[in-house]
Amino acid sequence: MNSPTDKDRVIDTVIRLFINTDNRDWKKVKALFTESVFFDMQSVSGARASILTPREIVDGWEKGLKPLKAIHHQAGNFQVEIEDNEATVFCYGIAWHYLPNPSGRNTRTFVGSYDMRLLNQFGEWKIDRFKYNLKFIDGNVDLEQSAAEKAA
Repeated sequence: MNSPTDKDRVIDTVIRLFINTDNRDWKKVKALFTESVFFDMQSVSGARASILTPREIVDGWEKGLKPLKAIHHQAGNFQVEIEDNEATVFCYGIAWHYLPNPSGRNTRTFVGSYDMRLLNQFGEWKIDRFKYNLKFIDGNVDLEQSAAEKAA
């Protein structure tokens, strides 16, 4: 039986981040981060990069994704570099948001890439830097606004 390499464990951590987000398992999402995280989603939100706690990250995602009926993240083309207890990860990422609404334009797709750094803390790889690089958005760009209006 082959045991997983550090590279395998690093990639698994990133994949679990996306799967647990899609499943809205916020406790498991929080556990994948270090105590403080350099968090940069400026390419999507325009908000400046900042240092956040896992709780702050999860609270924002939970609030933003709550109105949606389904979310789905797909990642691939992983490039991983490991030196000692630090790993850098680049990967492509696509996220679909789905919410049936009167317009019939029920989805929005984000296409881009991620740059992450993970630290090995007591044998577990944890994310301490998270940056999303948006290439483009397709579909109903007002989907979450439609979702908020529907929920109100």
